[in-house]
Amino acid sequence: MRLLLTLDALLTLDAIERRQSFAAAAEELHRVPSAVSYTVNKLEEDLGVSLFDRSRRKAELTAIGRLVLRQGREILKAAEELTAMARREADGWEVELRIGVDSVLNCEPIYELIEAFQRIQPKTEIRLTEEVLGGSWDALSHDRCDLVIGATGSPPASGFLRHVLGEVIFEFAVASDHPLTALPLPLPASAILDYPTVIVADSSRRLPVRSARLLDGQSRIIVPTIDHKIEVQCKGLGVGYLPRHRIVRELAEGRLRILELDVPKAPVEISVAWSRGKGGRGLNWFVDRLKQLRFDPLAGTLS
Repeated sequence: MRLLLTLDALLTLDAIERRQSFAAAAEELHRVPSAVSYTVNKLEEDLGVSLFDRSRRKAELTAIGRLVLRQGREILKAAEELTAMARREADGWEVELRIGVDSVLNCEPIYELIEAFQRIQPKTEIRLTEEVLGGSWDALSHDRCDLVIGATGSPPASGFLRHVLGEVIFEFAVASDHPLTALPLPLPASAILDYPTVIVADSSRRLPVRSARLLDGQSRIIVPTIDHKIEVQCKGLGVGYLPRHRIVRELAEGRLRILELDVPKAPVEISVAWSRGKGGRGLNWFVDRLKQLRFDPLAGTLS
C-alpha cells in the first residue's frame, strides 16, 4: 500500500506554516521554491483536498490543512523519538530499563541511583515495579524485569548473577495496646496463635509462591505491600514480623511495639540480581554502582 502522507511532505507543511511562505520554507529546507510547491500540490492531489488557501497573499492553511498538520506534527515527533531510540540502542543504551524492587526495601536509595543515572543518560526510560518474596525472582525469570534489587533467597535456577547487599533484620511487632504486650517475654509461639498474622501476598505469577513465617492453624490477613502490613499491624488487626528499618517512625511514635519470641527470626539476606549475558550499558551502570554499596539494616539505606 502506497502511503499518501510521507514524512517529507509533513516536514514541508510544517516549514511552510512556521515560516509563513513557500519561499522561506524552501530556504529552510535547502530546496528551490518550485520543489516545495510540487510537494504541496502532489499531496493535495493525492488526498483530494486543498491544504492552503491560495486566495491570500501569504501561505495560510485551510481548516483541513490545519488538521493534517496538527496530526502530522505528532507523527514527526514520534519519528524523531524512534530515531533517537534506535541511535541509543546502537550506542548500547537501553530504550527501557525495568527494575524490580522488593517491598522489603525503601525506594529512597533507589531514587538516588536513578537521579545519578539520569544525569548521564536521561533518555533511557526507567520502569520501576514492586515485588514481594519470590516475585523478584519470578519477574527476572520470566523477563518482566532486567534487574531486581532486594531479592531474598537463592536463584530458582541457573543463569542468574547476583551480588549480596546485606541482611534485613525482622522484628515481631504488634500495636502498642495489643493484648500480647501484657504477657511475659519471651513469648512462646503458642501465645500468638489466637491472633491473625498479617502477611504480604507473594507477587510471583509463575514460580511457586512463598509465605514468610506462617504458623499452622493461625488465621491470616493478606495485604499487597509492606506498607499495608505496617498499617494493619499498627491498627492492632493482626501481628507479624516487620523489617526493622521500615518501622523506625512507628516505634518512635509508640504505634508499634517489638516483642521478643522464644524462637527469633534470623536475618534475611538480600541481593541484587540480573540475568547472565543480558543487558546494555544502563544495566551495567546500575550493577557496577550497586556492587559498591552495602545495605544498612537499621537505617534502611545503601551506602
